[in-house]
Amino acid sequence: MLASLSIRDVVLIDRLQLAFDRDLGVLTGETGAGKSILLDALGLTLGERADAGLVRQGAEAAQVVATFDLETRHPAFALLAENDIDIEEDHLVLRRVLRNDGRSRAYVNDQAVSIGLLRGLGDLLVEVQGQFAQRGLMDPKTHLALLDAYGGLQARAEEVSRLHGAWRDAAKARAEAEASFEQARADEVFLRHAVTELSQLAAQPGEEKALGEERNFLMNAEKLIGAINDSGQELGSAEAALARALRQLDQTAPKAGGRLDPIVTALERAVAETSEAAADLASLAADLDIEPDRLREIDERFFALKDAARKHGGEVEDLPALLARMEEQLAGIETGSERLNALSQAQETARKAYAAAAEILSAGRRDAAAKLDAAINAELPPLKLEKARFATAVSEVAEDSWGRHGKDAVSFQIATNPGSDPGPLARVASGGELSRVLLALKVVLAEISPIVTLVFDEVDSGIGGATAAAVGERLVRLAGGRQVLVVTHSPQVAAQGSTHYLVQKYSRGSETTTGVVPLDGDQRREEVARMLSGATVTDEARAAAEKLMGAA
Repeated sequence: MLASLSIRDVVLIDRLQLAFDRDLGVLTGETGAGKSILLDALGLTLGERADAGLVRQGAEAAQVVATFDLETRHPAFALLAENDIDIEEDHLVLRRVLRNDGRSRAYVNDQAVSIGLLRGLGDLLVEVQGQFAQRGLMDPKTHLALLDAYGGLQARAEEVSRLHGAWRDAAKARAEAEASFEQARADEVFLRHAVTELSQLAAQPGEEKALGEERNFLMNAEKLIGAINDSGQELGSAEAALARALRQLDQTAPKAGGRLDPIVTALERAVAETSEAAADLASLAADLDIEPDRLREIDERFFALKDAARKHGGEVEDLPALLARMEEQLAGIETGSERLNALSQAQETARKAYAAAAEILSAGRRDAAAKLDAAINAELPPLKLEKARFATAVSEVAEDSWGRHGKDAVSFQIATNPGSDPGPLARVASGGELSRVLLALKVVLAEISPIVTLVFDEVDSGIGGATAAAVGERLVRLAGGRQVLVVTHSPQVAAQGSTHYLVQKYSRGSETTTGVVPLDGDQRREEVARMLSGATVTDEARAAAEKLMGAA
């Protein structure tokens, strides 16, 4: 519910802080006192369009803060989570700052948000109904969901939505397969030529790398063989020199008293290793029996692979997969008609399942509409709308407009004169009539709405006596399960309020401001008496006010 409203520098309001309870709160005051300013200020926090004219003259900016106490499962928290806004508290603080140049900023619990998100939150928190501006019931887009909720049809509606998704997916699969099939048929000649070409080429995974390594080797083979031969000759000369040195030391060693033995051993090892290296080089030279045409064959294969990859806009490594994909496309052409027939059949099966479920939902909506109409029409006579007739229009739309909500268009309509056809609420009913029709709707639909704060702006316009009392009784009924705030000029309605706020103008020199005073006890009686008698409050008016308040 709306727990508090803080207003600063909005039109005639300088500073104002209001606290609200979860009951029927009434706001009264003389015409022009500024009651509409309060609603405009509240509208700012609910995402309504901002007008620089709302900023108090001489102020740089206006600010309005609305605090809501909510249950943790309230849908407002889910909307914030969808927009990646983390709110740990169990209450929301909506703040709107409007500068005198028309620019505005919005915040939720001091986190900056878009005006669109603020309005989305506002639609979940507060519903404003009045003669000239309405949110909620006046939006035809809400009527279908309200009818489903009233008729307990949410489960059927969810099943229809699921089946519509399945039908849509089946249609998408068929369309994509059809497009692919048509494209494949158009490319069939190219595909067959490409498959033949790639099959003959028979590229293998890793082949490009292997060919590149062998090609690099062959291109340097001549230099390698020359180096091996030269090294072999050098090793031969070195081996002969080492052998001569070893023979000379062998002859002298006995005379050296063992001092040459380590050197002789080292030379023997060097002669053996040199001999082994020379033998290895000779063996390698013998193995390098390079075919004269091998490099040419490697080049032809290597560049054939490169050319094929370039032709198809890919890499050599992609050629095996490309061949497999093209073969699959050709196979698809051969079996495409069968697959398309199967997908078309699946689409039609999904359509029939959706249509059958949608028809059951439509029948439920027609039944719910009849019950809703009867309930609403029973509420109209006490509200001085005995000649009016409420009707819920449920009409089937064209198949190309069927959607996840089914195949119905739903709208709430009213005929205010006998014999006339019902039409849209806002076009047919006058301001006062419309407000009372909306009140009747809210009374009947009260249990299904997640909105816990309802605001009525002069719902009692143009009525009095028993009709005004009937309006007050229905407002009290609504306030039994939610918070209701009503701006009223009717003493019968004001007397029903649990809390009472008086909106007044104050003049200090050349400055005029609007203030709000909570009333209780004698103050309430005096205000209701003023509403009954006018400028001069009489004892008779006070007695009548006492009687009205006592009856409430």
